[in-house]
Amino acid sequence: MDSKLRRAPDAEWVLMYRLGLSRKRIAELVGAEPATVGYHLVIARRRDPELEAAHVAAAGTKAGPSPAELARMEVIIAWIKAEGRLPRDRSEDKKERSMVRWLSDRRREAAEETLDPGYRDGLAQVPGWQKNRRELEDEERWRCRLAQLAAHREAGNDWPRHKDCDSEREHTLGVWIHTQRYKHRRGDLAPDKVSLLDEAVPGWQTGRTRGRPPDR
Repeated sequence: MDSKLRRAPDAEWVLMYRLGLSRKRIAELVGAEPATVGYHLVIARRRDPELEAAHVAAAGTKAGPSPAELARMEVIIAWIKAEGRLPRDRSEDKKERSMVRWLSDRRREAAEETLDPGYRDGLAQVPGWQKNRRELEDEERWRCRLAQLAAHREAGNDWPRHKDCDSEREHTLGVWIHTQRYKHRRGDLAPDKVSLLDEAVPGWQTGRTRGRPPDR
C-alpha cells in the first residue's frame, strides 16, 4: 500500500487521470484504495472544470450519447416522474424491465467513473437513481417503520419494547427503534435519518422510562 501522506488533490494522480487512466487503474498503479484516489479526483474536478473533458478525450472514450440515446433517457426520466418510483426488474411489463437494465448500465458506469456528463446531468433529476433495488427497498422499509412508530406514539402508547412485549407489532417496532438508538450511539445512523426521527417521534433517543405505566 502507498503509505506516503498526500495532500488532496495529489498532482501525480490528477495527471494520470488527465492522461486517460481510470480511478481503478490509478489505484492499482500507486497501491492506494480506489476510494482514496476517487476523493482526490473529486476535489481536482471541482478545481478544474476542464479536467473531465481532458480525461475523456485522452481515454479515447466514444463521443457523447446520440440524440436517440438522450431521448431514451428522457423517456425513462418522464416515466419515473409519472409513476413516482424507479422501474422494477420483476415487472410483467417488458418495457419496464428494459428500463431497469438501462439504469443498471448507467449505475455501473457511474461506479467506474465513465458515466457520460450528458447522462449524469439528466439523471440528476432522479434522486436515488444510483441505488440498487435492495437499497431502495431497505429505505422504503425504514420509512414505513418510522411511520408505524409515529402512529403508535400518536395513539397514546409508550415506547415499544424489544423484550417482554405485549404483541408481535410492539416487538417489531421495539427492535427497530432499539436498532436506531444503537446505531446513533455508534455514530452509524445517517444525519438525515436522525432528523426524520427527531421530527416524527421526538424523544426517541431516550425512550421509555424504567417500568411500565400502571394498568388502567
